[in-house]
Amino acid sequence: MSLSMYQASIPVFLRNLNNLSAILKKAEEHAKVKKIEPDVFINARLAPDMFPLSRQIQIATDGVKGCAARLSGVEVPSYPDTEKTFDQLQARIAKTVEYVKTFKAAQIDGSEERKVTLKLRGQETTFWGQPYLLNFVLPNFYFHMTIAYAILRHNGVDIGKMDFIGSF
Repeated sequence: MSLSMYQASIPVFLRNLNNLSAILKKAEEHAKVKKIEPDVFINARLAPDMFPLSRQIQIATDGVKGCAARLSGVEVPSYPDTEKTFDQLQARIAKTVEYVKTFKAAQIDGSEERKVTLKLRGQETTFWGQPYLLNFVLPNFYFHMTIAYAILRHNGVDIGKMDFIGSF
C-alpha cells in the first residue's frame, strides 16, 4: 500500500500540533509552580539571532495551514502574529488544528504534481506538490517544533522525548 499525500501531511500535522499544545501546557504549569513570569518562556530563544518561542509556534502553524491550503488549491488563511501569552498561543494552535481538520483526503490526494509557488526571501520559488511537502514543509515544520521544544527544555520545563513524539 502506498502512502498518500493526505496521509503524509494532515495526520502528521494534527498529531504534532496536539503534542505541541501538550508541551505548552506543561510549560505554563511549570511557570505557575516555579513562579516564573510566562513572558520568560514566550520570549525565550536559544540564541540571540533566533526567533523566540512565540515566533517558532507562529511559523509552525503557518506552515501547516499553508501546506493544507496550497496542496488542496485553496487560498491560505492569514493569521496575525500577535500572540503574547500561553492562552493566545494555545488558541492559535487550536485554530490551526480545526482548520486542518476541515480537509478531506480527496482534496489533498493527487497533489503530488500540483504547482506550488511561494515567495521566499523576496524571490518566487516553485515546487511540485510532493517535494513541497516532503522537502520543504515537513523539514521546516519539524525544525520549528524542535526549536520550540528545545527552548522550553533549555528553560527547565520537565519535558522529554515522549512529550515531543507523543503517546501511541
